[in-house]
Amino acid sequence: MKKILILGSTGSIGTQAVDVIEAHADVFQLVGAAAYSHWQDVARQIKAHAVKWACMVDKDAAAKLQAAVGSDCTVFSGPQGLLELIDECGADIVLTSLVGAAGIEPTLHAIEKGLDIALANKETLVAAGELVMKEAAAKGVRILPVDSEHGAIFQCLQGRRPEEVEKLLVTASGGPHFRRPASEFASITVEQCLKHPTWNMGGKITIDSATMFNKGLEVIEAHWLFHMPFDKIEVVIQPQSIIHSMIEFIDGSVLAQLGMPDMRLPIQYAFTYPGRLPVRGARPIDWRTLGTLEFFPPDDEKFPSIRLAYEAGRVGGTLPCVLNGANEVAVYAFLRKEIPFTRIFDIVRTVMERHSVLPCDSLERIREADAWARRCAKSLL
Repeated sequence: MKKILILGSTGSIGTQAVDVIEAHADVFQLVGAAAYSHWQDVARQIKAHAVKWACMVDKDAAAKLQAAVGSDCTVFSGPQGLLELIDECGADIVLTSLVGAAGIEPTLHAIEKGLDIALANKETLVAAGELVMKEAAAKGVRILPVDSEHGAIFQCLQGRRPEEVEKLLVTASGGPHFRRPASEFASITVEQCLKHPTWNMGGKITIDSATMFNKGLEVIEAHWLFHMPFDKIEVVIQPQSIIHSMIEFIDGSVLAQLGMPDMRLPIQYAFTYPGRLPVRGARPIDWRTLGTLEFFPPDDEKFPSIRLAYEAGRVGGTLPCVLNGANEVAVYAFLRKEIPFTRIFDIVRTVMERHSVLPCDSLERIREADAWARRCAKSLL
């Protein structure tokens, strides 16, 4: 039995991870669950899986959850509670699917404990990639990618020598506005952004897909995960979301990983690596009806997010952390309908321009850069 702790168990990734665990109850055991405030959902997970350890980041939600589950489960609270949960639950692998920079410290703490990481929180490597990968290497911890794009690259790279790889081709759906003319961008609404054409995700990541900041963040994440220079990472729009990513070899050959848009596939592969199991309920590709697969370059004029991410990644230091923090502030302001869609790009660009870059060499430095970026972004709203 592989014992799994899910940080972010009520979100899109977390609930699908629970589906995977339930589908293979003879192989996986849910030993801990954490979320921000949706305590009723966590209570159901606790009762269904006899979970003994949990955490709610929101302290009021933690009190309600403890009252609901009684002495059958110990409920920690607050950000510190996430660390206590990692210490106590006895997990073999930690799925980190918390939203945003909240995932950084728990991931580093789990690495310090020697636990393998199934990483669904891309912001962890964007903001703290150098530190995270250094600590993982020192502890012999595996960072197993859960993003469909990085999971695809990870699979394609198995058994390949680094010197054989010419470039990584990170695919993107293009989001809901890929075909929308630039003249309409100023009037894009929250409701339009949340209608993703191929994926069902949470609010923050769905807006990131609409701005394509998600793809910029994934470029930085790929740099750290696969030790690949930025000039060998390319973004390709693949609107059908069937090809999840590709690698190009030095001889011109290209290897791709294909599958229907279903996050249970990369989640389960991270849990079973290097083996495989059937994904129960997953729909295979029907080659008779698949039709056309399209490919386009990203439009840097409509989506300056990718260019900003490459700039932050190449400069390095604290600049990727600042990009991430500013983007989080801007996205939530847009979700609250306080700013127009295009203002997200402007806020991130301005915060990056105002930042004095420092080495990203400690958790404290990362916290300081993240806090500065958020204050600066909020001053621009």
